[in-house]
Amino acid sequence: MISSSNSFSNKNIDEVRSYWNARPCNIRHSIKEIGTKDYFNEVEARKYFVEPHIPLFAEFDKWRGKKVLEIGCGIGTDTINFARAGAKVTAVDLSENSLELARKRADVFGYDVNFYHANAEELSKSVPIEEYDLVYSFGVIHHTPQPDKAIAEIRKYMGKDSQFKIMVYNRNSWKVLWILLTYGKFQFSKLDEWVANYSEAQTGCPVTYSYTKKSIQSLLKGFDIQDLRVDHIFPYSISEYKQYEYKKIWYFQYLPKSLFRFLERNFGWHLCVTSKLK
Repeated sequence: MISSSNSFSNKNIDEVRSYWNARPCNIRHSIKEIGTKDYFNEVEARKYFVEPHIPLFAEFDKWRGKKVLEIGCGIGTDTINFARAGAKVTAVDLSENSLELARKRADVFGYDVNFYHANAEELSKSVPIEEYDLVYSFGVIHHTPQPDKAIAEIRKYMGKDSQFKIMVYNRNSWKVLWILLTYGKFQFSKLDEWVANYSEAQTGCPVTYSYTKKSIQSLLKGFDIQDLRVDHIFPYSISEYKQYEYKKIWYFQYLPKSLFRFLERNFGWHLCVTSKLK
């Protein structure tokens, strides 16, 4: 598949903020009363059930007593798991509505987290510069108009022993192929537009980049990539999933688990990278 271009660099960051304010990520993972402990517990259980690779990638327990900076915390699921494991957590997000829920989550569970409302491309304007043991960003940087600026800002918060964990969308994935077949009708020239529009649960995301293993190395120029892996194919029928039922799409029902994992590791939607500064 062709590589993602820089086709979203002229997008306004306010468009991105408005999109995520309208529906913070995972906000519908529970039908319980929003902001309650039961709600947050159900959101977490559902998130990690369909994305079990996240705790394995984040390695929450590894950061006990360490300083963690999360770029794009959303409604705080991973945030609280870092704090629960004993990390000293600073979390930022572009969406005020997401931050409101993340703060509520920290209050409900009794964790002290430093929250900042910030644009990742201008992080140092809002977040005091200091060195962190881990900078973590899962599924966020590909939604900002100029990811290279965000990466340049992240470098300011890292030292020689700091680790950077980032997940971005995989260009050579089952999801991109599905979007191309379902909506794009093999119009490769409009692939970036189609991927952006259908990359999330709600349509119309203004910015969504996707990366190959080669292009992520270009984005992370100046970093030493220690681990790069592909994971996650969503196998469930969307209509049933929205009703909180987990029914696999027919062609996934007949795949042996080993073959499905093979597909995930080679054509998954998530490109998970662990790196350090060179």
